Amino acid sequence: MLSLALITGLLAFASGKPCDTEGANSELSLSLNKNLLRSLETQEGLPNPSLYLALRLSDSHNLAKESEYLNRLKSQLHDDIQSSLSNSQPVVGLLALYTLALKSSCYDLNTVTFTVSEKSETLLTHLKKQMEDEKDHIAFSHRPLTNYYQYSLGVLALCASGLRVNNHVSNKLIKAVEHEHFIHGDSESIDTNAMAGMALQCLKDAGSHVQNAAELDTALSKIKQKLLASRRTDGHIGNEFSTGLAVQALIAMGSHVAECAASMEAMRTGARSNTYHNPMAISQILPALQQKSYVTVKSKECLNEDDTLVLEPIEPVVLFTSESKVTVMVEVVTSSGAAAVYSVDAPKGSSLLEALELLKGKTVGFTFEKESSLWGPFLSMVNGEQARQSDRRYWHLSSDGTSLSQGVNDYKIEAAQKITIKNTSY
Repeated sequence: MLSLALITGLLAFASGKPCDTEGANSELSLSLNKNLLRSLETQEGLPNPSLYLALRLSDSHNLAKESEYLNRLKSQLHDDIQSSLSNSQPVVGLLALYTLALKSSCYDLNTVTFTVSEKSETLLTHLKKQMEDEKDHIAFSHRPLTNYYQYSLGVLALCASGLRVNNHVSNKLIKAVEHEHFIHGDSESIDTNAMAGMALQCLKDAGSHVQNAAELDTALSKIKQKLLASRRTDGHIGNEFSTGLAVQALIAMGSHVAECAASMEAMRTGARSNTYHNPMAISQILPALQQKSYVTVKSKECLNEDDTLVLEPIEPVVLFTSESKVTVMVEVVTSSGAAAVYSVDAPKGSSLLEALELLKGKTVGFTFEKESSLWGPFLSMVNGEQARQSDRRYWHLSSDGTSLSQGVNDYKIEAAQKITIKNTSY
């Protein structure tokens, strides 16, 4: 039997190390770090600030490659945000991620400016203005111009940059938690709860003056309870791709080993089985596996960084096209409820996007268009009907009635199934 002293010591050790797990995951973290670094070279479209942020929060670095990517962010992404601001488009989420990415490299944010209507103002000034617009829209229509995930990112970015967040801005987020406004489709958004948790925890850690400190504590407790209640038997919180942010939030909120060890193990298991092949997914689990969160950016110091991360040459992979075909039924449900069903034989192992491309080429009447995002391509128009964020609509994807947790380019067709593409509001 363990002595009382030993038990007490073990409990003290566990309670003293928030979300701590076995130290044997360093090799896995290093592998994920390398995969994320490699993805920078093959990535299509605009540079992704989330990937850079995860690399900067990591324990190991390749400072030369990180510097190259930072320059891409400051040119390509900067110009894209500049265009959005000039066209009066709400872009608070991307602006916030850009802010966090720059802050993670200890970059002087006061030197980053955007020029709108011939007036030059700093990045942080534009971010504050965007948050004011979002806050005013909530007061008018009870929801942000974008969504509460982006709103939370904005609060976090301002707080992590050392700025005082307007009481009315922070209070809108606290009230959204209180009234359970983090709904996406028919379910609670784990990602939004996680991001809101990190934003509000940053405010609490900074000792920010909010309208009601007790309400802030209550909101944080409610978020934590929701995250823990959403943990599945396999340890994932929500699904495989929301677990990274959820664990980051739990770490930021000071959770202990008993509350997130199972989720840590679930992420390690998923990483070993290549569940997280999407770079965006890696960028969210890597900080969590290294006991960090986006809140860590606030205290990031760019001194004496480990610069030993080296990418070994990779043997070229020969891809063989499967000769096996599976039948995929595709049902399109428009906003009016009208449905149309199509069929296509796709190679086993092909992506859903590849299957839809095949269907589009072979079937009269089926069309679709896609747009890029930080997670990869997503459907924007199907059969001539749009599902735009500005209209609070999106194309919901499901397979045999089960919602897909992956995007069209990541989800693989391994067996005959029915894919439903439904124009859904949120």
